[in-house]
Amino acid sequence: MRMKKALVTGGAGFIGSNIASALLKLKVQVIVLDNLSTGYLQNVQTDENALFIQGDVRDDLTALQALRGIDTIFHLAASVGNRRSFLDPMADSEVNVLGTLRVMEAAKHFSVSKIVYSSSAGIFGELKTLPIREDHPLDPDSYYGVSKLAAEKHLWAFHKMTGVSVVCLRYFNAYGRNQRYDAYGNVIPIFADRIVKREKLIIYGDGEQTRDFINVDDVVTANLIAATSDRSGIYNTSSGEAITINKLAEMMQETDEARVGVEYAAPRIGDVRHSRADVSAIGRELGFQPQVSLKEGLRDYMQWLRQDPISLDRIAEQSGE
Repeated sequence: MRMKKALVTGGAGFIGSNIASALLKLKVQVIVLDNLSTGYLQNVQTDENALFIQGDVRDDLTALQALRGIDTIFHLAASVGNRRSFLDPMADSEVNVLGTLRVMEAAKHFSVSKIVYSSSAGIFGELKTLPIREDHPLDPDSYYGVSKLAAEKHLWAFHKMTGVSVVCLRYFNAYGRNQRYDAYGNVIPIFADRIVKREKLIIYGDGEQTRDFINVDDVVTANLIAATSDRSGIYNTSSGEAITINKLAEMMQETDEARVGVEYAAPRIGDVRHSRADVSAIGRELGFQPQVSLKEGLRDYMQWLRQDPISLDRIAEQSGE
């Protein structure tokens, strides 16, 4: 399937902006839809093939405006994170579930041919078996996991009822360029922010919990493959390798040559103990294989962070410089 015009919801955010940039390099016309609640206008490229719409996926008129003439949707707009969902479960479901339904209805109206949905490993909850296959029991431990699972189920039902091709990519822990500090977000930008400020890294629990990280360049590749494939399906999308948070803290300090030390705090509600993806299905059926090692990805991310004016302004402001 060849893309001509694509919509990227949440396209001013971390992963969405990287997907939009990759599409523009392929000379695909791109519509970026984002309400800028967590995204950044600076992430949106100025290009003759790009159009930015500031709006919310929960608004049906906005969704209809954004989808006119679109053949492919990359749906990333979301309220992200376990802690954020715990503090405001209503907003979490409004964005993640109702927003997805709005996009689906608009996609049906305009006869969109492909939807690639950014899902989450948060749908699994505490693990029964490792590594996690796609058929692992779905028992989320957070409102966020519940809302992402609900959106997945809606999209898959939409696929079965309409015949529209749908691919759901279940990211584990994505990191990389354009990912800025968020107190509710991924551990890597949180650690990176503290390293740059020369503050101790805070680890919740004993640090022996494990996570499976994937670089955003690999996430983008998976999205492009999914969009151009003639398949529909639900796939784990990660590196397939696990690392403890203690080891991650050590690696990140070594990468930046900064020994800031570690401080331990009580475990957080909704955090699973272990996580590692079985990525054999996406490799077998879509031909996707992750290419960026964690060591290489962390080095590149720290280099990007030290050149990002938004992050550096925030750090300087917090440091009183």
